[in-house]
Amino acid sequence: MGAIIDFVKWDTNPEEQLFAWKFPATNLSTYTQLVVAESQEAILFSKGQVVGKFGPGKHTLNTENLPILRTLFGIPFGGKNPFTAEVWFVNKLMPLNLDWTTDSMMYHDPDYQTMVPLLAKGRYGIKIVDAEKFLIKLVGTTTTFTARQLTDNFYGATVAKTKSVILQFIMSNRIGIKSISAFLEGLSDNLRQSIAVYWEDYGFQLISFYITTIEVDSNTDAGRAILKAMSQQSAQIIGGYTWQQSQVFELGDKAVDSIGKGNGQNSLLGAVLATNLMGNMSGGGLLNPVTYNNNQGVTPNVQSPNVTTTRDVYCSNCAKKFSSNNKFCPHCGDPYTPCPRCGADNDTTAKKCVSCGENLSASTTTQTYAITEGSCKRCGYKVGNAAFCPNCGLKNG
Repeated sequence: MGAIIDFVKWDTNPEEQLFAWKFPATNLSTYTQLVVAESQEAILFSKGQVVGKFGPGKHTLNTENLPILRTLFGIPFGGKNPFTAEVWFVNKLMPLNLDWTTDSMMYHDPDYQTMVPLLAKGRYGIKIVDAEKFLIKLVGTTTTFTARQLTDNFYGATVAKTKSVILQFIMSNRIGIKSISAFLEGLSDNLRQSIAVYWEDYGFQLISFYITTIEVDSNTDAGRAILKAMSQQSAQIIGGYTWQQSQVFELGDKAVDSIGKGNGQNSLLGAVLATNLMGNMSGGGLLNPVTYNNNQGVTPNVQSPNVTTTRDVYCSNCAKKFSSNNKFCPHCGDPYTPCPRCGADNDTTAKKCVSCGENLSASTTTQTYAITEGSCKRCGYKVGNAAFCPNCGLKNG
């Protein structure tokens, strides 16, 4: 046995983020002084079992404080009697805030009706409340236990439990990725309750748990493709154009680019194609493939005369939106007078379209329907809750 240690203490360094530290020497005696700081608890192990636990303060390791020494070592009362024991210090008041992230998890999104790879991120805070349980279950034969060791030990279990709870919650509530951010608080509460017991088994208290984001996993090919599609969809909605038209935009960009890069026939072909596409942008063709027959709904250009298409238009009288297959505004009863080129509603006396400047015709058509319950009293058209009949303009009721 080496020299007897008379004084045992742990001077913590906040920058080290240590949860536990073992005093390097084991040669103690019944005169050894043990000093435990306010944020600490000291646990003594000897011959494979806990022989004593000490809270903040100064303690003498004698048989009065450690009566088990008489059983383990046969130490009598009084005198300076040596014994061997490991002294562990545990930092109980240091909360540790840890960032966490899951790996990719596949989810069938109810909005897009496709499998979407999701990634969740967040933060949780823990601290030690049962030093003995923590040391016995986690520390083992090491001499220190750091925050890094903690995250390494619990990463797999944390990710597995987090993914399971998140997927169960969003699947049972049919939450899509477009609205999932509104449910982060409820999800965090569910997860906190679910995994709190798990941490308690290792002597920890879970003092906080947050989900900061759930998003499409851009680290996967599928995730990048979905994000690109969502971005294109948003651009089309904001810009007011269709997917087919977006393809024309892309084709036009390539055609214009070929004007500067090509030579001879390629350059000429690019110029002709670009000119044609620019013409389409001003009316008719690919970018504007439909024409509007006055008061007869919407039909495509001459290439597809038998296909009917509708769109939303704004009333020239009350400025409210309605479908172009109506002959009268269902909000105010004003007749729908569409521009034959762009379909915009115009006043019946207008000579030119207020939207595109097209000359307007005055042709109108009417159609009658069998008068039944819930239909217009004049023409029989089904009016529903509309204030005015969309077919003849008669006030409903």
